[in-house]
Amino acid sequence: MLLPTQEVARAAPDAVTPAAAVNRDQMQDQTRNQVRDQTLVHTREEFAFTVNAPVDRALPLFGAVRERDWAPDWSPDVLWPAPAIDREGMVFSIPHRDQTAIWVNTALDPLGRRVQYVYVIPGVVATVITIGLTPENASTQVSVRYERTALAAEANPVVEGMAAHDRAAGPVWARQIERYLSERPD
Repeated sequence: MLLPTQEVARAAPDAVTPAAAVNRDQMQDQTRNQVRDQTLVHTREEFAFTVNAPVDRALPLFGAVRERDWAPDWSPDVLWPAPAIDREGMVFSIPHRDQTAIWVNTALDPLGRRVQYVYVIPGVVATVITIGLTPENASTQVSVRYERTALAAEANPVVEGMAAHDRAAGPVWARQIERYLSERPD
């Protein structure tokens, strides 16, 4: 005696059972993802440094507007909110070579001591930047993680170059923030 699914397969050899269709779709998705994983670069770089200020003074410096205070080449064009204030949901743009990166502040959490941005340069890269702050006596330990994914195989070398820059950014950020704080001892 044949099971019902065997009867269907025998009666109509080209027919696909629902379970087989799901398995086929899953295999196609896995194959597509494997091909993507093999061709698009994804990087994850982390660095940490200490800011000689309490966390309540250090955290605001990682908002897009306040970063202008210590980062000389940082000049976001705030699209929302107006007037420009650092807040979760903020949207701004930054020129990047001959393109424009669109940034969104996805977390500005003073209680959780966390700031996060996501930005995209169309056809080039999607980036997630996560900043965590931990109080350490009168100072603040800052940890920064950059995760970047190329959006096209042609962008892989650009993303790899960005990752190399990320690896070297910790001492630069620390120096710039310390200079700013030493000029404004509050």
